[in-house]
Amino acid sequence: MQILTPHVYWAQRHGEIYLRVELSDAKNLDINVQENNTLQFRALGHGAKGEHEYEFSLEFLEPVRPEINHKSTQRQVDIKIKKQEERWWDRLTLQEKKPVFLAPDFDRWLDESDAEMELQAKEEEKINKISVESRVRKDPYLGLKRGYLFMYNLVQFLGFSWIFVNMTVRLFILGQDSFYDTFHSTADMMYFCQMMAVLEVVNPLLGLVKTGFFPAMIQVAGRNTILFVIFGSLEEMQNRPVVFFVFYLWSTIEIFRYPFYMLACIGTEWKLLTWLRYSIWIPLYPLGVIAEAVAVIQSLPIFDETRLFSLPLPAVMGQSLSFSCILQLYLALMFLGLFINFRHLYKQRRRRYRSRKRKVH
Repeated sequence: MQILTPHVYWAQRHGEIYLRVELSDAKNLDINVQENNTLQFRALGHGAKGEHEYEFSLEFLEPVRPEINHKSTQRQVDIKIKKQEERWWDRLTLQEKKPVFLAPDFDRWLDESDAEMELQAKEEEKINKISVESRVRKDPYLGLKRGYLFMYNLVQFLGFSWIFVNMTVRLFILGQDSFYDTFHSTADMMYFCQMMAVLEVVNPLLGLVKTGFFPAMIQVAGRNTILFVIFGSLEEMQNRPVVFFVFYLWSTIEIFRYPFYMLACIGTEWKLLTWLRYSIWIPLYPLGVIAEAVAVIQSLPIFDETRLFSLPLPAVMGQSLSFSCILQLYLALMFLGLFINFRHLYKQRRRRYRSRKRKVH
């Protein structure tokens, strides 16, 4: 019989190599790794050229373990090989030029960052499998912590819901006129909610939640700068329409975020709420940052004129440094913060739906 080469598809993880050989009804399989780190494959089966004997060899980029797991089905031969060292390979073979019969297996293909997220999700899944009883024994204050987090999220949900409903009702009754007194009608509740939000920076430091400290600090510090420094200290800003858009975008995001975390404290999930929590921020978060940027830009001439918060300078350098100069620097940092938090939230969303997809399958 003529010896032919089958089509081979490959993918990798940090610790494993996956090969899929397009050979149906394979028989007389002979698969092994030689001492020179080369995989030898030979089998009789039905491939692209019909019923023939097919073979190929691959010299791997780095050492692999000699043990091979393979499974032959009516359609293909699946091969799994463990790497000697768990690390990401730039390519599969030692030779830079890819063999003509080799192609990526897009059904299994992940890039390096996706593979790292998959590893992290697996670790989280292992942690979640620990029984509630054992966790209670290890942490006698678990119930107290959950109770605190539940109440915190409930209070924040009620506060932002009040702001959202109040602004919505006033918008329907007064129309555009409601834009100009948003601050006076909702500021007290917004002050309360944003002062409470400082706990979101403290909670990760105390180990109460797994959320990263840095993204939480960026959001809380950014919002409090807009609320207390821009709106709170400048009466000229308090009757401008930008206040309405900033408050409305903030509250719209939070009325879905806080109940999601609140239900997570008691092990409950609503699919629609989960989708809203991980999706609605995609358009609203950038819009919120744009509205905040507009507020900063509108406040610059006011700070220049009033010299409020100006920093005194030595006589040689001038009288004082206007606070607007600091705000211009903050304006640039605001969009850097947008990029950092957007990337963080997007990774959270991908990790969430990747782990849910695995559970379904």
